[in-house]
Amino acid sequence: MVRYPYLLLDADNTLFDFDTANRRAFSAVCAAYDIPDTDEHFLLYETCNDAMWEAFDRGLYPKDYIVVERFRLFFEKLGLQRDANACNEIHLSLLGGSKLLLPHAEEVCRELSKVCKLYIVTNAVASVQRSRLAGSAIAPYISGAFISEDAGASKPSQAYFDYVFEKVPALTKENCLLIGDSLSSDIQGANNAHLPCCWFNRKGMECPEALRIDYEIRDLRELYNIIGIL
Repeated sequence: MVRYPYLLLDADNTLFDFDTANRRAFSAVCAAYDIPDTDEHFLLYETCNDAMWEAFDRGLYPKDYIVVERFRLFFEKLGLQRDANACNEIHLSLLGGSKLLLPHAEEVCRELSKVCKLYIVTNAVASVQRSRLAGSAIAPYISGAFISEDAGASKPSQAYFDYVFEKVPALTKENCLLIGDSLSSDIQGANNAHLPCCWFNRKGMECPEALRIDYEIRDLRELYNIIGIL
């Protein structure tokens, strides 16, 4: 008998290779709006982007605001006049078209789906996530996707997980495991909702003392042992 028959999986940088897709989308924005496509500029954009998503995780701004504001801040810091709304539309369109998966994601989803129910739990933009998932190699193995826009709340709030539990009545706080890369949304969310959690720490970051982390992995295949299928 498997240890956790229900798995709640984050999408970006847990299953999908968001970093690569994000860099390609940024390059497309630069090409369309005559912005020098340099690593320095990308790092500046990422600083603006991260700040906005952190504010979103804290419930300070709605998603529609932060995805445009990140570009407005970026252009402000560069001293450029560009259409932030139009740039965001290009960026989201490219992200939605990317089906890139992280190493072993397809294999792990396929094998785990034989003994577990797999659900996506994500704060990402709904149109991007639906488009990406629909045509991906992991789509046949996913039982459902819970997107914060549909829930009316986002990770790490308790209200988001209340929505997930309402949609999947068989879920309990003992029979599911949340797996994700983000400390601020995934792991903090699991802590808030009192759920078992697994931190996908691909980059070998230092483990924070303030959060409860039940499991830590560097490779998705390590889930086999945690779930109990080896």
